[in-house]
Amino acid sequence: MYSHYVVMREDLLHFIWKYKKLQHTDLVTTDGASVVIIDSGLHNHLSGPDFFYAKVDIEEQLWVGNVEIHIKSSDWYAHRHEENSKYDNVILHVVWEDDGSVFRKDNSEIPTLELKNYISKALLVAYKNLFDQKQKTFINCEKDIAQVPAFIFQNWIERLYFERLERKSKFILSLLENSKNDWEQVLFYLLLKNFGLKINGDAFLSLANTLDFSIIRKLQPKVSQLESVFFGMTHLLKDDLVLDTYFIELKKEFYYLRNKFNLKNDAVLEPEFFKLRPPNFPTIRLSQLASLYASYQNLFDKVINANGVEELYLLFDVSATPYWNDHFTFGKRSKKSTKKITKKFIDLLIINTILPLKLCYSQHLGKDSSEEILKIISKLKTEDNSIISNFKSQGVSIENAMQSQAVLQLYNEYCTQNKCLECAVGSSLLQRND
Repeated sequence: MYSHYVVMREDLLHFIWKYKKLQHTDLVTTDGASVVIIDSGLHNHLSGPDFFYAKVDIEEQLWVGNVEIHIKSSDWYAHRHEENSKYDNVILHVVWEDDGSVFRKDNSEIPTLELKNYISKALLVAYKNLFDQKQKTFINCEKDIAQVPAFIFQNWIERLYFERLERKSKFILSLLENSKNDWEQVLFYLLLKNFGLKINGDAFLSLANTLDFSIIRKLQPKVSQLESVFFGMTHLLKDDLVLDTYFIELKKEFYYLRNKFNLKNDAVLEPEFFKLRPPNFPTIRLSQLASLYASYQNLFDKVINANGVEELYLLFDVSATPYWNDHFTFGKRSKKSTKKITKKFIDLLIINTILPLKLCYSQHLGKDSSEEILKIISKLKTEDNSIISNFKSQGVSIENAMQSQAVLQLYNEYCTQNKCLECAVGSSLLQRND
């Protein structure tokens, strides 16, 4: 009836079925049998039928089973469902357009419900407008996102934040498995990676992958030994033209420790200085990390047991060693300043290291840390980047790091992939047009 309004996609049909956005009365199959949808079932995002455990009354007989959804009936055969036993319990085939009968493996015919005459024009037009790219500069719903009810949007934002946290947790779980459940070692890996930021994250992680953490435990009491290993392993002590006393001492220390622990750095990537602000130079970050580990023997316990943001700020309140007060690189003096870890940098560590680690550890213990995590993340300032700025320009309120992390998840995992019908925003905008 309104098929010319939109190029149909299966995700819209899933949305229509899931939320019953179709004519509720006088539904009939293509064979003329009456249909009453009692329960649309459980949406399946994996392999197999699209909806499990649906309840449908067909010609006054209750059927309980699975529902499969396609654009055309013939897609059943295009996808070779007739050969797959997972589809034997399909009780109803829901399609936009019926172009032929469909049979199970035992040759019994599956009732078909054709939707194109049961969907409102308003819904189809709203869907078309949502995906109309002609006047979009940022995201599909840019003109309407600010109109979504606050309680819907805020609930979705909180869920998105934990989605993002879970995604970060996958890397942590892989580190935990490789370390044989050594949480201290996992924290070391994460801190190294995140002290390197985007530009040197991989280089610093290659150091973690090469350096046995048991060596770090042995060297922890002496910050100079930690520095010598960090700098030596990352190829930052190889310049023979640097004559600074401190540089020479570190180099001598590294040669001694390299022989003692049989250290090899062939697989360690050399960090970059290019395009970095001096406070983010690898020399400064590695020295700060060495100072941090020289300050605490059991850093993981202190991180996990820290009660709130202020305790975390105190925990990471360390500076690079004194040599770096008037240096950013070896052998070149600079204006004197203490190279202290800033609160802004600590915020990044909390977001990318500490909170994902807290989530994983609490799950490992079978505990729920969601309230503690929300309390911490909500006290951190929002990040500043073009994605955040664009959302703000569309009228979206972003007041803390939880919200900014959530909208980054929204943009990367939903907006850029056109998953509007899996998003509470898109769903809300369409539901107001039924």
